[in-house]
Amino acid sequence: MSLLETLYGQPVWLAIIISLAVSIVIAIAGIIPSAFVTAANIVYFGFSWGLVLSILGEALGAVISFILYRKGLKKLSDKIDSARSIKLLDMLKQTDGIEAFVLVILLRLFPFAPSGLVTLAASYSRMGTWTFTVSSTIGKIPALFIEAYSVHTVLGWETEYQLAAAIFVAVAGISYYYWTTKRKKRRK
Repeated sequence: MSLLETLYGQPVWLAIIISLAVSIVIAIAGIIPSAFVTAANIVYFGFSWGLVLSILGEALGAVISFILYRKGLKKLSDKIDSARSIKLLDMLKQTDGIEAFVLVILLRLFPFAPSGLVTLAASYSRMGTWTFTVSSTIGKIPALFIEAYSVHTVLGWETEYQLAAAIFVAVAGISYYYWTTKRKKRRK
């Protein structure tokens, strides 16, 4: 972690700005896992402050990406028609008010719903920015706590176990990718 080593001795606000900026970029990209930023935050700031900074970064990233996605979707709304969609995400598109608020919280809590898709669907819905901000942040807190605790635990492991875990995750991810790709090809 050479960036973290470079930041030691620098003003804390610089590390905070870098962490928030990286979190925002990850949220806008929509497909990059945030666990690396959470790990860096925990290593640099400790568990409690690292978790708080991760929650803040993810919340800011979600709101900024929500606004950007909404602006982009307004331009593309006539061209968007998904042949295959996720039922809860479709439901979110048609909702507003308290129903949309609760759906975003539930989708943020659901471990397999990609964060970028939830934000995209919410930006396509009729829900307001403030409602999305509050519900998204409430939903992200438990997920980030679990992520931060897991990262904190793994960082406490010996290097050999960390490497084994990383290899396992990489193999599982690649296998899952090929399995889903193969299934999609068989359906066509």
